[in-house]
Amino acid sequence: MSGYSRDVLVDTQWVEDHLDDPSIRIVEVDENPALYAEAHIPGAIGFDWRKDLQDQVKRDFLDPEEFGALFGSRGISNDHLVVLYGDRNNWFAAYTYWYLKYYGHDNVKLVNGPREKWISEGRATTAETPRHPAEDFRAEPGDEAIRAKRDEVFAALGVSTKLVDVRSPQEFSGELIAMAGYEQEGAQRAGHIPGAASVPWAQAVKEDGTFKSADELRELYSGKGVLNGNDIIAYCRIGERSAHTWFVLHELLGHDQVKNYDGSWTEWGNLVNVPIEKDV
Repeated sequence: MSGYSRDVLVDTQWVEDHLDDPSIRIVEVDENPALYAEAHIPGAIGFDWRKDLQDQVKRDFLDPEEFGALFGSRGISNDHLVVLYGDRNNWFAAYTYWYLKYYGHDNVKLVNGPREKWISEGRATTAETPRHPAEDFRAEPGDEAIRAKRDEVFAALGVSTKLVDVRSPQEFSGELIAMAGYEQEGAQRAGHIPGAASVPWAQAVKEDGTFKSADELRELYSGKGVLNGNDIIAYCRIGERSAHTWFVLHELLGHDQVKNYDGSWTEWGNLVNVPIEKDV
């Protein structure tokens, strides 16, 4: 599909053709979890990114045992192909994809286009929640080859590793600490990590939310000095937009040395004694 390095996308017609396939579990993860209750793809399982996928005490995600218990309780086993989609051009769908890969579940694909595309095409939706028998889902130890933590980001300053800030230009420059409407989730300081390239995540998709071709994506990231052969760390505000960019770079373009810094600016902008840059 469009010259991508890995077979990791399915289109909406493919999903419609496989709605009754018992070997597949379709999963919706939205930035606005209320959307799932209103309408979703028939048979799709809904996850609330904040309540289901995050630790409820510390700012971190679930450990392997909790992650496996969650997916198993919803009827997802290690044998299922997990097909992900959501709103906001698949912010949290891509994040959940990265999350699954982190815990060793490689049998996963992303719908090429968000829930809005499915609905705009007049395809069937439902408000009914599917009920599946519990399954056994075993999460592997986390794959640190695709996740960066703050000490690694700090160590990357001034070396060959390329940092990619995928937030809006206003967040990158320091004009805004967080996107409009998300101020309560901002950091104490505005700006960006020194040396980071600004490549807003949305530049990787077309108007309908589907991904640009591989050639277009290579031109985009090469033009920003990202695809120079060095290791890459992507970050945003809380890790979901940067997971989308990780998906583009690692899965679609086949750059193996890419990590998502899910602590992102909410962590970095609140740390003491780490450098930041501003353009305002």
